[in-house]
Amino acid sequence: MARNSRFFSGATARESPSEPTRRGGTLTAPEALDVLRSRYRSEREKRIRPDGNQQYVKPVGALAGFLDDPFSRPAERDPVTDHTTVTCIGGGFAGLITAAALKDAGVDDVRIVDKAGDVGGTWYWNRYPGAQCDTASMVYMPLLEETGHRPSEKYAHGPELFEHCQRIAKHYGLYENALFNTQVRDLEWDATRAVWIVRTNRGDRFTSRFVTLGVGPLHALKLPGVPGIADFAGRAFHTSRWDYAYTGGDPAGAPLSGLAHRRVAVIGTGATGVQLVPALARDCRELFVVQRTPSSVDVRDNHPIDPDWFAQVARPGWQRRWLENFAASQGIGGPADDLVMDGWTALSRTVNAGMSRIPETERTLEAMLAAYEAADFEVMSRIRDRVDAVVEDPAVAAGLKAWYRQTCKRPCFHDEYLQAFNRPNTHLLETDGKGVERITRTGLVVAGTEYPVDCIVFASGFEVGTEYTKRAGFRVTGRGRAKLARHWADGMRTLHGIHVHGFPNAFLVQQLQGASLLSNVPHNYREAAQAIAQTVGHVLASGAREVEVSAGAEDAWIRLLQTNPLAKLRPRDCTPGYYNNEGHDLEPRSRLNLGHPQGALAFFALLARWRDSGAYEGLEFR
Repeated sequence: MARNSRFFSGATARESPSEPTRRGGTLTAPEALDVLRSRYRSEREKRIRPDGNQQYVKPVGALAGFLDDPFSRPAERDPVTDHTTVTCIGGGFAGLITAAALKDAGVDDVRIVDKAGDVGGTWYWNRYPGAQCDTASMVYMPLLEETGHRPSEKYAHGPELFEHCQRIAKHYGLYENALFNTQVRDLEWDATRAVWIVRTNRGDRFTSRFVTLGVGPLHALKLPGVPGIADFAGRAFHTSRWDYAYTGGDPAGAPLSGLAHRRVAVIGTGATGVQLVPALARDCRELFVVQRTPSSVDVRDNHPIDPDWFAQVARPGWQRRWLENFAASQGIGGPADDLVMDGWTALSRTVNAGMSRIPETERTLEAMLAAYEAADFEVMSRIRDRVDAVVEDPAVAAGLKAWYRQTCKRPCFHDEYLQAFNRPNTHLLETDGKGVERITRTGLVVAGTEYPVDCIVFASGFEVGTEYTKRAGFRVTGRGRAKLARHWADGMRTLHGIHVHGFPNAFLVQQLQGASLLSNVPHNYREAAQAIAQTVGHVLASGAREVEVSAGAEDAWIRLLQTNPLAKLRPRDCTPGYYNNEGHDLEPRSRLNLGHPQGALAFFALLARWRDSGAYEGLEFR
């Protein structure tokens, strides 16, 4: 195998300079933008698939083994038939933050239910080598101040994130009443008793006065629908079910000694693949990185957090200040000082610098979008130039450049990913947007060529763009036998992304129809949890039996969301990905997946005023 071989779905590589120039001189700015737009469109078009999200398959039937939990086995127990005050479905950040807020509000009888063998959610499952948060630990890791934990590094690795989830559970006494290795199958409202009946796959049938739904967007793994995926005779697994018994090593970074003499293929170069590839490149005999679309990979600049510096920062209320500062940085204008200084805020600083050059009287939506586009081109040009500076083989470097706007796909930040392609054992299988042709018993086929491998790792992520009621994995039946799936047949309908008409004493913990702050999802959970805890506390203190949002308040909130300028935008210029419904126009039901029209910080402020007023406008207590 030639050093750093690059394989193409076409016959030849199409070399392009990082940014467009004309013979005899540099293009003018408008000409350069037109050339880049054209390149972006052509790269997008070659990746559009008519099947959209249907290109992925669920791990069922012959693929059901991909769901096996390698980290724990369910303990034998009798079915649970008791009653709890609050049941939090989901033991990841959403469930933990909500349960903690309830405990702080004096609600002691809280139960977490999760299909995993412990708390952690995404960080229970994501134990692959190199797993790491992409948002700075100081704002990503919840309840740092409450638990007294100092992150060890700017971007914490998976083991620390999982341990922090366990720390939260221990700190708030959440293990005592929890049910793990337990999948909720059905939630049914009993109007006579004003309780929810909870049924699970373990034969449980217990009741709960309140339920919170915090199943999260990253729990249902997906696989690429490649022909022959069930035929491979070697070892294959999804990154969320990492097989350390086969690979050797551990989540803390020990060498993957079991791969020293093995050929490994990684399918997927999104955020997971970017984090995983350096460890595999270091330890396996030969690595084939199968790429359909390159990620934009900016500098991460990770480093340990200095204890003395942290001691100066960690004054009372410090994390809320940092959270608000980060949220402010994601909107127009931004804060006077950037406390977080990560990749997300760097993009925002560039965008806001461009916005500031537009006179206030000329700040139309079109002008602001143009300024955003120019700033994005600036950022992406720098990211593409970085590929040339790091990757030694020009052909490989050309294949690793992302030709789309940075936020079309999840931005990535890493200090070792690009460097991995300088190793002689690491090969980029650039498929020119087509992906794997088929999988055989002994390997995989790209552009008609079969590559024999011993192991295939699917870094294909989780279901994100699919329908919430299907992704959750359980039925929800509310007042008058109403089905949540039917209530949302034309799109999600809530107040604040939390309350749903017809489903009393039930609360959502997620980001849509609220702040929709995708760059730091746990902040969404924190604010929702406070609202839920105060609402539950009010019900218990007032003697009411139930709380429910009125139909009018739900309708009014949807009308407000539809004034968000993003409601009119379509993903026509973006390369396909889960951020944009795989490049297709949004289905009608997805067009309500919006945030507050004035941005995340405005929503958080609104929600704080709403919950602290004590009026709970829009809710009905009975």
